[in-house]
Amino acid sequence: MYFLSIVALVAGLVSRAYAEEAVKKPDIDVFTLENGLQVVVVPQRRVPIVTHLLAYKVGAADEPPGLSGMAHFFEHLMFKATKNHAAGELDAAVQALGGSHNAFTTHDMTVYHQKVPPSALEQMMAFEADRMRNLILDDETIETERQVVLEERLMRTDNNPGGILGEAFGAALFVNHPYGRPVIGWRNEIEGLTREQLIDFYNRYYVPNNAILVVVGDVDAETVRQLAEKTYGKVERGPDLPERVRPTEPPARTERTVTLKDDRVTIPSFYQAWVAPAPYSEDRDLNDALAVLGEILGGGERSRLHRRLVIKDRTAARVYAYLSSDRDYARFAVGADPINPEALKAVEAAIREELEAVLQDGVTAEELETAKKVYASQFVFARDNMMSRAVQYASDLIEGGTVDELDDARERLEAVTLEKIQEAARKYLLLDRSVKGYLMPADNETAAD
Repeated sequence: MYFLSIVALVAGLVSRAYAEEAVKKPDIDVFTLENGLQVVVVPQRRVPIVTHLLAYKVGAADEPPGLSGMAHFFEHLMFKATKNHAAGELDAAVQALGGSHNAFTTHDMTVYHQKVPPSALEQMMAFEADRMRNLILDDETIETERQVVLEERLMRTDNNPGGILGEAFGAALFVNHPYGRPVIGWRNEIEGLTREQLIDFYNRYYVPNNAILVVVGDVDAETVRQLAEKTYGKVERGPDLPERVRPTEPPARTERTVTLKDDRVTIPSFYQAWVAPAPYSEDRDLNDALAVLGEILGGGERSRLHRRLVIKDRTAARVYAYLSSDRDYARFAVGADPINPEALKAVEAAIREELEAVLQDGVTAEELETAKKVYASQFVFARDNMMSRAVQYASDLIEGGTVDELDDARERLEAVTLEKIQEAARKYLLLDRSVKGYLMPADNETAAD
């Protein structure tokens, strides 16, 4: 108990130390190069480090039907040889600096990032600007990376019961919108991607006017502007791209169930989700309310589901609830890992009871205040992490936010009310219009009928 008290005290002191800065809007600069590259500069001078992040406004949801996996494929291909650099040169340069770099793909964007000393910023910009247009896409390179991608898929999905179920779950939740396809792509479609299709994709999307550069750290806007013009500014603007208009998801009218039984599963798990509004949609306030509700229901040890299922009933080893947001839609999810197969039905019934209680009676003022404090602390520490800030700025802009809205999360959080939480739950968390997922041992017969 004494140790926990000390931890809480230290956390409180750290939070208060950054509280004044967290409330203030950061001194960010935003500008656009002549070739269309949007640049966001966020000075953060506590340590002599800079995060350099380039986000392309293309992800798995932008791939043509039947050609899934291309955006993620390029996450791999972009580390290969260009006309000016051999494969591996970027890796060697970053390692020599004692820095780090990586990339990731989502449904809405593909991101490449490095963390290096400020003196290496121009070098990183030069590498990124080079591979933006000078990638060598020959047959040998494509086939080599295709096997790497297929091996990754084998490890993360095809040989993983949870991955198999998750893929089927996503397809059941989004029946019309491309969020229903896996980011890594379907295996048969990855195998069929041609060199010509990949080159067309590269030429269409990997252009400066389809990208956002975010630089966070020990920098100033004028230096970043000069370096960006010197490197990225030499890259020719690509053709203007049409607005990203995607198929809409029809309202759910049924309850859908996805079940996987597998010999490799020993303890079952239960997962339930609904399609929810995007963070910059007309129902933006309800998105905020659902995010807070996720914290109240299953965000931590003080949440309703944890106190009931893990502490009181002792029927679950883990519970969770959260809102995950993308550009077009969000996903509200609840779930649990029962302590044994026999506890599955009791756990699912308890989750339903807690959801019904929210729909009927809402949440308490104390729960709302606690959830807001948790989020406030998360904002403080996220702002102190350069990578987190860079990703947040890029994703917010890609999801439809404006520069003026980049740092209003705390104000939006404070605006969430008890009434809004109940309104959001009643509108979007319709109990018999969700998707339920069950991961079961092969010989288990306790899944929902």
